[in-house]
Amino acid sequence: MLQKATALLRKLDQTHLIRYMETLEPDMQSAMAAQIADLDLSVLNAENASDSRGYFEPLYATTLDKIAANRERYTETGLEAIRAGKVGAVMLAGGQGSRLGFEKPKGTFNIGLTRDLYIFECLIGNLLEVTEAACASVPLFIMTSAENDSDTREFFEQHNYFGYDSNYVWFFVQEQFPATDTDGRLLLAGPGKIATAPNGNGGWYASMEKNGMLDVIREHGIEWLNVFAMDNVLQRIADPCFVGAVIASGMASGAKVVAKTAPDEKVGVICLEDGRPSIVEYYEMTDEMRSRREPDGTLSYNYGVILNYLFRVDKLDETLHVHLPLHKALKKLRYMTEDGQMIVPEEPNAYKFETLALDMVKLQENCLAYEVDRSREFAPIKNKTGVDSVDTARALLRSNGVIL
Repeated sequence: MLQKATALLRKLDQTHLIRYMETLEPDMQSAMAAQIADLDLSVLNAENASDSRGYFEPLYATTLDKIAANRERYTETGLEAIRAGKVGAVMLAGGQGSRLGFEKPKGTFNIGLTRDLYIFECLIGNLLEVTEAACASVPLFIMTSAENDSDTREFFEQHNYFGYDSNYVWFFVQEQFPATDTDGRLLLAGPGKIATAPNGNGGWYASMEKNGMLDVIREHGIEWLNVFAMDNVLQRIADPCFVGAVIASGMASGAKVVAKTAPDEKVGVICLEDGRPSIVEYYEMTDEMRSRREPDGTLSYNYGVILNYLFRVDKLDETLHVHLPLHKALKKLRYMTEDGQMIVPEEPNAYKFETLALDMVKLQENCLAYEVDRSREFAPIKNKTGVDSVDTARALLRSNGVIL
C-alpha cells in the first residue's frame, strides 16, 4: 500500500508528502497510505465549475393560492405515500456553529430563552407532527461530518431522540475531499494526516451510498427522499402536502421556494437553464433578469430556494454515475507544516472542493417549484446577529406559537 501511495503522490506532483512520509514511523506511514488510498484525489486535477451558464428562462411555481385550493387532495396523497413507507428524509447536519460563536455541532445550539430548545429539537418536533398525522414513522437519515459525528450521535442519545423512534434514525458521515494550499499542494492536518474538508451539500447521496445507506433505502422500499438544511428551524420535513403535490404533478423532483422580498434579494432563484430545472445565484443574474416582470406585475425570477428538495430515488441512482461540478472555495484552514508547526491563518489560505445541492437539481428532468409562506417555513440561523440570525429565528418561532 505504501508503494502505491508514493507512486500516486509522485504522479500528482505531491512529492513534498513523499519526503514527509519518509520521516514517519512504519505504523504512521501505513495509516497515511491508507488515508491516501481512501481519498478521492482526482479532485486535484478537476477544473473548477465553469462560470459560463446556459440560457435562462423563468420557472413558475405552484403558488400558495393553487396549493390552498388543492391542499386536501395533495395532503392525502402525501399521507398515503408516507403510510406506505415510500418517503424518507435526509437532514444535512455536518456543520459546526462557528459563526454563532459555538464550537459544537450547529444542531445542538440552544435557542431557548426560558427553557432549553435546540435546533435539532425544533426539526424533530416538526417531523413528529407529520408522523403523528400519518400514524407512521418516516425513516430519517442524518448526515454528519467527520468533525461532528460522535458529538451529534451522543447528543441525540442523551436527549432520547427528542421523542422520535430511534429505530427509524440512521447516521452517516459525509465524504471528505482533500484540501490544498493556493499552489495546489496537499496540506497536513496533523502528524501523518492529510487535511480534508466535507465534500459540500451536493455530495449527500454519494455519501449515503458510500456508507451503506442505500441498502437501508432499498430494504424499506423508499421511493422519495426529502433532503433539507438543518439550520432552518421552521423547516417542514416530509410535508404531506408537498410530497403529494410533487407526486400528483408526475415530476421527478420538487423544490420548496419562497417569493422574493425584493428584486435584489440575495437568494438563489429557481429557473430553467437550457430547458432543465436549475438555480441561478443572485450575483449571476443580470439587471434585466432581476427587474423583469410578468403581465400581473410578479417578478419573472421570483422564487428563492430554501434547500428543501424532494427527489425520486430511482432518478437519484442515475446521478451516482455523474461527476457533479466541483466548486473551489478559498477558506481559512488550520494546518501543520512538514516540520510539525501548527499554523492558524488569519486570512484565507486553502482551497476546499465542494459539490452543491443545486447541481443535483440540474440533473433532474423536471422540478415542481412549490411556494411556501416564508413567515411559516423559513427561519434560517446562519449568523449570530442581524439577517438570518438567532434573533430573527426566535422572532419567527414566536410568531408561530413556539414557546422560547
